[in-house]
Amino acid sequence: MIRPTTPDDTTALLALAEATGLFPPSALELLRQMLVDSLGGNTDTENFWITDDDNGPVGVAYCEPERMTDRTWNLQLIAIHPDRQGQGRGAKLLRYVEQALTARGGRVLLVETSGLPDFERTRAFYAKCGYEEEARIRDFYAAGDDKIVFRKVLNAD
Repeated sequence: MIRPTTPDDTTALLALAEATGLFPPSALELLRQMLVDSLGGNTDTENFWITDDDNGPVGVAYCEPERMTDRTWNLQLIAIHPDRQGQGRGAKLLRYVEQALTARGGRVLLVETSGLPDFERTRAFYAKCGYEEEARIRDFYAAGDDKIVFRKVLNAD
């Protein structure tokens, strides 16, 4: 089931992100603050989605509109618990997000990720879901760690 987040989800979502091993402590702290802000009423909670099963949350996605653009969105986070990866949950969650944004009039969805070898599976996932590599900014995150931007058109109007 895919649903919006609630305040009760915060601890489970942080544990889920940490379990992936792809988020450094600073990114986990940023995620914690985003959840607190969102679930505390400071931002739009309609931009956080969870996929869960009988044991609770197993995936999360968060996106936000790009400022000063015409209906362009940026997927800031998508994560599936490592024990549940490879079962189609991430693709289903991403399709759900795309459909939700399209229903809101979204035009383009951007995804940014690292160019490090540890993120090869992540980059392959985006390509498999129909995203095209749009840009590469060398040494963006750190020396030797490029930022790769993927793009998908949501609405052709």
